[in-house]
Amino acid sequence: MEQTRRHLVGLLLGVEEDWPQAFDALLRRVGPVTADGVTHTFDAERLTIEPFDLADPVRADLIIDRLAHWYYHPREWLKKAALVNGTYLLNSPFTFQSMEKHSAYCAMIRLGLKVPRTVLVPYKNPVDNDRWAYTSAKYNLPFDLSAIAEDLGYPLYMKPFDGGGWRGVSRITNAEELHRAYDESGEMLMHLQATVEYEHFARALTIGAETMVLDFRPDKPMHARYAVTSDFLSPSAADETRAISRIVNAFFGWEFNSAEMLVAGDEVYPIDYANACPDVAVTSLHYYFPWAIAALVRWSVYCLATGRRRSPADLQTQRYFAIADDPALDYRAKLAAYSALAEEYLDTERYQQWCAEHLPHLDEQVLEWVSSTAFDRVLKETVVATYPPHEHHHFLDYFHGLIDQWIVDEARRLRVPQH
Repeated sequence: MEQTRRHLVGLLLGVEEDWPQAFDALLRRVGPVTADGVTHTFDAERLTIEPFDLADPVRADLIIDRLAHWYYHPREWLKKAALVNGTYLLNSPFTFQSMEKHSAYCAMIRLGLKVPRTVLVPYKNPVDNDRWAYTSAKYNLPFDLSAIAEDLGYPLYMKPFDGGGWRGVSRITNAEELHRAYDESGEMLMHLQATVEYEHFARALTIGAETMVLDFRPDKPMHARYAVTSDFLSPSAADETRAISRIVNAFFGWEFNSAEMLVAGDEVYPIDYANACPDVAVTSLHYYFPWAIAALVRWSVYCLATGRRRSPADLQTQRYFAIADDPALDYRAKLAAYSALAEEYLDTERYQQWCAEHLPHLDEQVLEWVSSTAFDRVLKETVVATYPPHEHHHFLDYFHGLIDQWIVDEARRLRVPQH
């Protein structure tokens, strides 16, 4: 007798409205999926925040978290859901606490990746603690900020150790800018990081077992930062950028993250790769938005229907360190070995086969929905909520142009006739 199993995806949200509406619409278009004699159905709901008993059951089978990187109450609820109820989380709050970049830098340096030189300096202003004065007077050594900067070399970047949304990031070109930025940092704990001469700024968005490497232009306004380009990296650099993004995710047990890298020729320098809430807004991703939401739907459905399980706290990092410490392996060989562990963690081969068998219709459903008036309504609502009235017409035309280009390209890829 055929079994039926209903799965609920919980959305833990802050202020976002565009991608949750897209996720809901595309999840409904998945329809029932029958695998191994079980018919799976999928629903989504937005989660609310309320007092909770640590032994309470949790209704959602999988939770997409976009809130707990700054809101502590739901963060602790997620930890309880994972440990007590076995709920599947995107992402793990155990390693993504407060989008803490420092641990990610340290881990990737340990693996031998080409992270630019980075120095952590003490707080400019005292922390709010009665013991600060005594501890500081007895144990804090004096240091020469200018000498550290000179040793790293200008230009350099000053940025918070925990990062997030470009908060507090400064490009420093001389001692005057250095001291001004440090004075303004207040109680933020800051990194000083050397920069490198680069040709491309690549941002790799990894969702589950899928990765898109994007041509990112951080000096542009948000709506223009993602250039719609292909083959902007050499094949070797593109492969390495994709691999590093996936290695970072697998190492920390993340499945929804973006990684930023500076690329010069075939050299790839990872500079930022811990984003608990990676950008998936239609007003910034535009052309790439349909892929991102479809990938999020596919991964959620795959994890639920296959019963994928993983411990949010058991990272097995020693396997990576064993590779890092092997004197017989050069950089490329280590990267290949790390990648093998990452593909194993991400279930890449199984995921691709499962989606080909059970979700072959989803790409056409995504194309149909993005071409519909329902998507157009979401886009208009987002533009109205994001930009001042006198810019609505301009941005509607701008985003329609990019989305229309995606529709043409996707229809050509799927060989679907357009009218």
